[in-house]
Amino acid sequence: MREKFGVLICVWIMLLGNCLGRFVVEENSLKVTSPGSIKGVYECAIGNFGVPQYGGTLVGTVVYPKANQGACKIFDEFDISFKSKPGGLPTFLLVNRGDCFFTLKAWNAQKAGAAAVLVADNQDESLITMDTPEEKNASAKYLQNITIPSALISKSLGDSLKKAITFGEMVKISLDWTESLPHPDERVEYEFWTNSNDECGPKCDSQMEFVENFKGAAQVLEQKGYTQFIPHYITWYCPEAFLLSEQCKSQCINHGRYCAPDPEQDFSKGYDGKDVVVQNLRQACFFKVANESRKPWLWWDYVTDFALRCPMKEKKYTKDCADKVIQSLGVDLTKIDKCIGDTEADEENPVLKAEQDAQIGKGSRGDVTILPTLVINNRQYRGKLDKGAVLKAICAGFQETTEPTICLSKVYMLCAPLFTNERNERVKSASLGIKIIPETF
Repeated sequence: MREKFGVLICVWIMLLGNCLGRFVVEENSLKVTSPGSIKGVYECAIGNFGVPQYGGTLVGTVVYPKANQGACKIFDEFDISFKSKPGGLPTFLLVNRGDCFFTLKAWNAQKAGAAAVLVADNQDESLITMDTPEEKNASAKYLQNITIPSALISKSLGDSLKKAITFGEMVKISLDWTESLPHPDERVEYEFWTNSNDECGPKCDSQMEFVENFKGAAQVLEQKGYTQFIPHYITWYCPEAFLLSEQCKSQCINHGRYCAPDPEQDFSKGYDGKDVVVQNLRQACFFKVANESRKPWLWWDYVTDFALRCPMKEKKYTKDCADKVIQSLGVDLTKIDKCIGDTEADEENPVLKAEQDAQIGKGSRGDVTILPTLVINNRQYRGKLDKGAVLKAICAGFQETTEPTICLSKVYMLCAPLFTNERNERVKSASLGIKIIPETF
């Protein structure tokens, strides 16, 4: 049976690839200002970890280490430090792709004092998104401690930078995120593609930590009309050839139309994928009903309360527990149950059908294939899911001079340090006036 399910998973992945086949690599601008021989503007792919400085720029000098050029080991072993001297420009560490996780390269660079890491591709190809690995052991804790921005650059640019550095030339670069997010007007629209599953390791843990930490800011922005927020949930459908299999029956609802993987990846114990789909649907319906009553921000309360009161580990990941949370928040339970409908029926569920349609990219957004994913002004956010980093990105999505007070406050300034650009200089002045795949290698 496990072999059969392995085939089923492969089919799901292939179907996802066919249906959602346009993954967009989010890029920012890299400007080489010296030496003159390679002066110019280049594109680089934003890493899906660390803290990209959305809305800002960062200037530094590039260093290519003589040892540990892949940054797979700590630089202390080689007695190498990249900490900037007083008055000096920050150091951007150029490293080779390969031999270890992208995140480990960034972590080792950060510990050695680098302000950013540039990973030079080792083959001529289109840029890709560097993602976090699926690690479930204790060593994975470093993933959430990465705070420097990272970018993948082309092999040809990497070779040019290495050549210039080898010849003793000073390579100066400006990383620019000011146009990484559109900022057309005084309201920011953003989506959060998430999951109610709390047994998927570090990614689930960091996702829930982000929701808990960002809830207050999200609710203030929504209540005052500065943002329009929509949560989303990914599901797959079961291929027709497998509809009668035990795997489809345990992982899907509505006759194989909406499926999710087994939370523990073990069919003999715990909850099934269909349990996750139902709870995801309940969260989507909660938002729908709350939004219709003009209180969409209650979604943040429901999700955090459900995670606290109804965890899988305590065998409370149930409808009964969810209903008690819903009732405590004063949302109409009858409307939510009607929205959920009959999950055993051989028919479409309008909410989940809309979610599957929304997974397919439109315009510049691209398909949603990574969980969790944040989409701001129809552009996928890349980087660490951290309150300060995400708030900075959202604030970068407002048209200049229209940012809400929270974007100019002392709390925001502390959470999201300023970088050099005209917009941030203006924000700084205003704040003072106020008194503040998974890809592996």
